[in-house]
Amino acid sequence: MVPVVDLSRRGRELATEFAARVAGITASGVRLLGEETAAFEHEFGAWLAESGEPVTIPPHVVAVGSGASALQLAMAALGVGPGDEVIVPAFTAVPTASAVCALGATPVLVDVEADSACLDPALIEAARSACTKAVIVVHLYGRPAAIPVTDLPIIEDAAQAHGAVADHSRSAAVAYSFYPTKNLGGIGDGGAVVTSDASLADRVRRLRVHGMTQQYVHEDISQNFRMSEVEAAWLRLSLGRLTADNARRRAVAARYRESAPALRWQSPHSAHVYHLCVMRSPNRQLIRDELAAQGVATAIHYPLAVDDQPAYRQFASAPRTQSRAWAAECISVPCFPDLTDGEIDHVADALAALSS
Repeated sequence: MVPVVDLSRRGRELATEFAARVAGITASGVRLLGEETAAFEHEFGAWLAESGEPVTIPPHVVAVGSGASALQLAMAALGVGPGDEVIVPAFTAVPTASAVCALGATPVLVDVEADSACLDPALIEAARSACTKAVIVVHLYGRPAAIPVTDLPIIEDAAQAHGAVADHSRSAAVAYSFYPTKNLGGIGDGGAVVTSDASLADRVRRLRVHGMTQQYVHEDISQNFRMSEVEAAWLRLSLGRLTADNARRRAVAARYRESAPALRWQSPHSAHVYHLCVMRSPNRQLIRDELAAQGVATAIHYPLAVDDQPAYRQFASAPRTQSRAWAAECISVPCFPDLTDGEIDHVADALAALSS
């Protein structure tokens, strides 16, 4: 069975070098906010600048404990809190909305575009109110979303889109996740807030350590959102492979799409980094069964629109037709850089048979 993802392949490749770095961390006695974290922040910022068009000054990078933490801290640094509203796409991973709720604010769920599965910018003005404090745009599956024209602060959820955001100055902040399966995946959880705003970065750095400005002096109410040195060390190893990994993902997706052009794929984009390669079908279970019979694993990202989740039904309002359609029809097929050429050919042939 060709897997949707297999982390053991990269794990075996990096095991020896990673063990040496962990030994160095162990010997140093520094476990948090040390040289590895600082080096990763610098190197990731430089990589983001180099991958942009045109090359820009490296943005400020603040490493934190998870992608959800990155979203929460970016909003907190913008002053989002109880009584506020934040516009969020109704089709996304739940952490996009849970980060809003963690601040005591309310997620206002807006439908997505039929072709991209990303937030429909044409619906924002109708969804805003006097309480609206920000908009979260999600680059779902690694496909860049349209950035709305609005006077509201924008936060980009790039949890699945490392390398897809060319300009980190167009929004207030960009939140990244380093969950192990991501394009830049960690050895555990991790995330980062990236911004061109130095003062916002300073606020996030303060908020990630209990609002502390000096030892045991706390000027903000916050909690612990630190990244470990071990996580940063793994990310530094993986970062050196990210450009090639993204290119490999694009090549895999292109092979599938060329083999089965009749299937209903997520709309293309030149900067798509294919964290996931996703198609849609109203006969989802039949498609999954047929692929499984051909030795191809599949997954569903995600089976419910946010307001169809039991914990989030309280936020349901206007119909979100496209979000529910995507939730009912989406199918993820194997697309990760460690797939062999033979596996890619096998999946492509199975997909071609579906559309024949």
